[in-house]
Amino acid sequence: MPFIHEDFLLSNESARRLYHEYAENEPILDYHCHLPPRDVAQNRQFQNLFEIWLEGDHYKWRAMRANGVDERYCTGDASPQEKFTAWAGTVPYTLRNPLYHWTHLELKRYFGIDDLLDEKTAPAVWERANSLLAGSDLRAHGILARFHVKAVCTTDDPTDDLDWHAVIAATDLATKVFPCFRPDKALNVHLPEAFNAWVAKLEAVSNTSISSLNDFVGALHKRHDFFHSMGGRLSDHGVNHAFGEFAHDGEAARIFDCARSGRAAEPDEQARFAGYMMLLFGRWDAEKGWTKQLHLGALRNANTRRFRELGADVGFDSIGDWPQAGALRAYLDRLDQENALPKMVFYTLNPADNYVTATMIGDFQDGSVPGKMQMGSGWWFQDQKEAMQWQMNALSNCGLISRFIGMLTDSRSFMSYPRHEYFRRVLCDLLGRDMESGELPKDFSLVGPTVKNICYQNAKQFLGLAVE
Repeated sequence: MPFIHEDFLLSNESARRLYHEYAENEPILDYHCHLPPRDVAQNRQFQNLFEIWLEGDHYKWRAMRANGVDERYCTGDASPQEKFTAWAGTVPYTLRNPLYHWTHLELKRYFGIDDLLDEKTAPAVWERANSLLAGSDLRAHGILARFHVKAVCTTDDPTDDLDWHAVIAATDLATKVFPCFRPDKALNVHLPEAFNAWVAKLEAVSNTSISSLNDFVGALHKRHDFFHSMGGRLSDHGVNHAFGEFAHDGEAARIFDCARSGRAAEPDEQARFAGYMMLLFGRWDAEKGWTKQLHLGALRNANTRRFRELGADVGFDSIGDWPQAGALRAYLDRLDQENALPKMVFYTLNPADNYVTATMIGDFQDGSVPGKMQMGSGWWFQDQKEAMQWQMNALSNCGLISRFIGMLTDSRSFMSYPRHEYFRRVLCDLLGRDMESGELPKDFSLVGPTVKNICYQNAKQFLGLAVE
């Protein structure tokens, strides 16, 4: 039997039936990812297995470094095949890491390869994969069709002109591709050089002269409106923690003016300015019926030397341990008091915060929308079997897993769509075990539709995207 077989991760008969009858054939709504819109617009054809699989994959780079592989084979100047071979040599050492599962699931689903990847099998895998990549089926559009991806929500800065989204919208691509508004750089008044360079981009794209906080807010609101006109219905914020203190208009204007003049905001000033801006973003999302996503708890760029050498997003980030409850409650409560609390999804990177999140979302459910406050799926370092179970157990114990909007890729890679399959197998095994033990009724007419909804329907209904 091959390692990846039809009942992979499904440990009992109920799990197998749930997966094969209710989950396996559901389409995908990838409502948070980092796919480059340009690659979709141009229907990118990948030249080799490195381009589609290893290019920009910091998960693999972390494993390779841990295995003693030189940086030249991660982000350096080694050839594509040399980098692939270095990864293949690392794979046997990733046992019990989710990378081992993902690697072989992806090789199976994209290329029909059942061989376990290592240095010996690497040449044959390289040749077979590259020959298949030369065809049309594994171009960007072919991949989206193969995995029944109904919609993709990319992650876009407010200064992005969204021209590639316009190109995509003018094609007959069956997969809908929507922008997602991510204004993280609007909070960076503590980094005036970078902040002012970004404001210059905002001026250009919004055709607005920005000399005051009011101008700044107006330009951002204009971009928010533009994203909506392009089909965007989600925002996203990658912040270490929620901001629970809020500058008043005058203080926010002073902090903004100081940053524009080149003076860095102090930490407490930056936090209050960020809180001020996050309230505005929340109000705009609520006005338009958008869904706001908060990605909380990442300790980014932990290795200063490597950050200076290689930049951000190359695998030197980890889980942070900031207190979340007080500030998160303050933020949600402030918006709720204004009747301006949008639909929200909370992704917590630190599993210690799972029950904080699972219980707090219950404080702000208001009966207007099923599952209005969502505990997002396991994210980043929690994007694996055990942590997915932790997330679903916390949500089940404190809320309604039946209203859960399920999985996303959060990936820059077109090779990541089997992560939905991985999640669905974990979900079905979790519920199947409960059915087998008698903790849930062995009633497939009850549990089966719940699985189907979590896989696709809940997200489709909740997010309000223009998807058939």
